[in-house]
Amino acid sequence: MVQWGLDEGGGVMQVCRTVVVDRPLERVFAYLADFSHVSQWDPGTQEAVRSSGDGGVGTTYAVVSVFAGRRIPLVYTVTEVVPGSRFTAEAQTKTMSARDTMTFTAVGSGTSVTYDAHFAFSGGLKYVAWLLRPAFTRLGNEAEAGLRTALEAL
Repeated sequence: MVQWGLDEGGGVMQVCRTVVVDRPLERVFAYLADFSHVSQWDPGTQEAVRSSGDGGVGTTYAVVSVFAGRRIPLVYTVTEVVPGSRFTAEAQTKTMSARDTMTFTAVGSGTSVTYDAHFAFSGGLKYVAWLLRPAFTRLGNEAEAGLRTALEAL
């Protein structure tokens, strides 16, 4: 699912995908809650390195994303960790804020992961962000495939 809309803060784009894999929840959570792994499964992320912290709330990751041919340096900060259940990291630039939330559910011996990426654009970009919907749809599809491949390899 890719949705676009306006709120009081700007243009909002949301990409949400769910992947179910036959891997134990604990292993899937440990892998994805280490946000330095995002570059292994998200084709929109070129680099991701833990820059501070132990992986818990307040940990920061230096991330380089690539979108529409542009390299975008970001600093993601972990804002929520509920072991085995939920992980959230957020980043902010002058023109955009990003919030990536992963929700985990045991499904038999496997795991369901819902990845929800929320982007809020500001300034003039908030009014034209809807033009990026096809690119976000493609990015969501590629991230879903990459996530499934990486988790199945665990």
